[in-house]
Amino acid sequence: MADLADVSVVMPAFNAAATVERALASIAAQTLRPREVIVVDDGSTDDTVARVRSMMGHMNGIRLRLFTQRNAGAGAARNRAVAEAAGGWLAFLDSDDEWLPAKLERSLRVSQDGGLIMSSHNLFNVAPDGTETLNDSRARWLRDPSDPYRTLFLRGFISSSTVLVRRDAVVAVGGFDDTLRSAQDYELWLAVLAGAGRRFETFADPLLRYTLAPEGITSRIDRKVACSLAILHRHMGILKRLPGPVLVPVLLRALIIHYEAVQGYRVRGEWAGVVRQLALCPLRLAEMLIRLPFADGDRPDFLARLKPAEEVSPCAA
Repeated sequence: MADLADVSVVMPAFNAAATVERALASIAAQTLRPREVIVVDDGSTDDTVARVRSMMGHMNGIRLRLFTQRNAGAGAARNRAVAEAAGGWLAFLDSDDEWLPAKLERSLRVSQDGGLIMSSHNLFNVAPDGTETLNDSRARWLRDPSDPYRTLFLRGFISSSTVLVRRDAVVAVGGFDDTLRSAQDYELWLAVLAGAGRRFETFADPLLRYTLAPEGITSRIDRKVACSLAILHRHMGILKRLPGPVLVPVLLRALIIHYEAVQGYRVRGEWAGVVRQLALCPLRLAEMLIRLPFADGDRPDFLARLKPAEEVSPCAA
């Protein structure tokens, strides 16, 4: 249809029966609608699939596609959707979040007018009790628009449900690292921005309702530390290829990883975790010094590993 934008929306879903219809409805209500939404059910044990199927035919002209897989994580689910996507642009929406109506129109306009490869924006945090709080820090964290890769390297500030990115840029770097059980989105945005240069912008409009989940994956501190360190090991090799300093950002990123872990354990009152991270920090700094000369920044093509998948039809059992 001529009035649909050349955008495929990527939505991983795991046990999202309570929220996925709301998320899909927020896409159907866009002032500029995408051509398709691809939901990949990641081995849900509730009736997520039935809830998605119930929305087929109720998407305001948007094609709703559904795939299922055994539980393999959000990265694997997103890779399936990326591989199947027909749009020139990819937009991401988690199954428990909601877009505001102008999100897609505004993101596409900013991206096209600026000749961008990727964009993101501010958001509203939604607490479990429904209270909404404006989070306007995302745009402010991009302190150096001329070098967004280095800004993101030090601290992740991009929420996946705010991202609009060229599909060919995601395919070129090989998609999401589905071996990471945490922060695989942060790692992909780094990979994309390493080649995007200045063609990225985080703009100020708050166009997402982001659901805070205290017991979600971001609360699993040890897992987050392990994945963050794995990402650092890879990307310090990529950092070496780019202009500018290397050693100081690498050590500073390692310090930030451990500082955030210490803060997380301190808030919980888990003092053993605090002590463990403080003890490990100097060892990890030394490890970075040893690894740095040998880091090559190689990144596998994760999309190439995918096997063919069959799309679920509206009347499938």
